[in-house]
Amino acid sequence: MTTWTRQELDRLGAAEELEITTARPDGSLRRTPIWVVRLGDDLYVRSYRGADGAWYRRTTDQAGARINAAGIERDVAVDHAPEATLPAVDDAYRSKYARYADDYLPPMLAAPAVDTTLRLRPAD
Repeated sequence: MTTWTRQELDRLGAAEELEITTARPDGSLRRTPIWVVRLGDDLYVRSYRGADGAWYRRTTDQAGARINAAGIERDVAVDHAPEATLPAVDDAYRSKYARYADDYLPPMLAAPAVDTTLRLRPAD
């Protein structure tokens, strides 16, 4: 598997959100905007709706998706974030999205969303 370039990490990590594209069962594509955070040399996403999020179910079923943000479009593979990284990912969400602390941030830090934390890796 390839790795992110420093430029990709910087640009994707700074993006307000990225668009994740997954294939529906009928083959049509669905694009969903989601939040992304950077932790070191890794990028993480999680589902606001927990495991019920359609993009999350399709991404995990297909073991990947396509992302687009900050002028970068890449196929990605996903794996569940190591449990030991979850507190740091939570902190990254708190820091990056603090302005949403009253509305959207609390659900992203609640167990249903935290349990869906995925690490994005460039696909080969």
